[in-house]
Amino acid sequence: MLTAQNPICPPGLNIADPSARVWNDGRLYVYGSRDESFNYYCSFDYWVLSTDDLIHWQYTPNVFASKGQYDQVPFNDNLLFAPDCMYKNGTYYLYYCQPDGIQGVATSLSPIGPFTNAKEIYLKNKNQIDPAVFVDDDGQAYYMWGQFQGKIAKLKPNMTEIDTTTIVDNLVTEKEHFFHEGGYMVKRNGIYYFVYAHVGRKNMPTCIGYSTSKSPLGPFKYGGVIIDNDGCDPANWNNHGSIVEFKGQWYVFYHRTTNGCVNSRKACIEPIYFNTDGSITEVEMTSQGAGKPLDAFSKIQAEHACLLSGHVRVESYSFDTNNPLNPTNSDQLGQIEDKDRAMYKYIDFGEGVDSVSIRIAPGLNSGKISFILDNSWSLPFAEIAVDGGGDGKTWKIFSCKVKRVNGIHALNLTFSSTGSNTFNIDWFTFKHQ
Repeated sequence: MLTAQNPICPPGLNIADPSARVWNDGRLYVYGSRDESFNYYCSFDYWVLSTDDLIHWQYTPNVFASKGQYDQVPFNDNLLFAPDCMYKNGTYYLYYCQPDGIQGVATSLSPIGPFTNAKEIYLKNKNQIDPAVFVDDDGQAYYMWGQFQGKIAKLKPNMTEIDTTTIVDNLVTEKEHFFHEGGYMVKRNGIYYFVYAHVGRKNMPTCIGYSTSKSPLGPFKYGGVIIDNDGCDPANWNNHGSIVEFKGQWYVFYHRTTNGCVNSRKACIEPIYFNTDGSITEVEMTSQGAGKPLDAFSKIQAEHACLLSGHVRVESYSFDTNNPLNPTNSDQLGQIEDKDRAMYKYIDFGEGVDSVSIRIAPGLNSGKISFILDNSWSLPFAEIAVDGGGDGKTWKIFSCKVKRVNGIHALNLTFSSTGSNTFNIDWFTFKHQ
């Protein structure tokens, strides 16, 4: 059990494409793909994340695999892309997909597996990726999948086969709804919400968007954007997620890229809000996620930055490839260059702070860190100079006095440097004396 805000995955564990489900035990479960490499998407196994409060998380490994010790896919050894899960009559059904468009289903009596007895789902030669399942109030289950044109069909009562006579090919499209992939459906107050990776900004699928209908089979009307992860990493490319109600509050689950590559993604959460007409207000990425603002008096880990500008990125500096939950796994802010910025939303400074300490590994070139509240163009309330001549691996604590700050604010770290090999950041904290 670990404590986490955004991202909800600890250093070393990269869970992407989060599909959030709340089962009868009252816990929330996240089913997603696991990025294991900087060189390709996903992996050959699934993990499940679960929680009672969205802050304290349990991580269950190897609930299903396509190769290796836990292999449950006898007909190939391909990667496992984004999954989903559904419950019916005492059985949990895990739906999976693979790069060649093959999709399948496995079953378990537990929401955290292991899932076994995998079988392929026949899609009438319409194989693509990203399965999702929705069960309506009358008990009818629907199966969704697809890229660029979303598809849907009724599931048969056995939950392992679709009724191919009910396939709808163009439930949503790229042209009319900005649909890219990663569909997911919920129902609220008689409105069906189809949520998906949205490709309407900068010609990249960085958003989670939605469309609405009075029927799960459409037609769907474009609704808008729920969240945009643009700015989480200099190499960011896609998004994929879900929305769910948990203990009276709705949330969007999505992922952010790290490590300056498209395939090192981590699941995150934000609360969302519906307007009286059923529309969803777009929300921003934050560091606090589903919890309270970060405590200024705690060690704020550098990887909680929610917006990055320039070359800086969250990157792994200590990473056990064989054990994603190794407690020595660590992330840092690295690759920092002149005029880069990192934003933290939000931090609670309480009744006031008057000093800051930050753990830094100085690099070859010297630089400076400016601590700025709220807007990047404001004057800094603290500045720390960092000498060069280091190796970027030897950690030191730097401290300075600050102008008195209190209350809740966004914190912007702005960097200046004399070259590209400047310094790396592990954590920072504030004090009141």
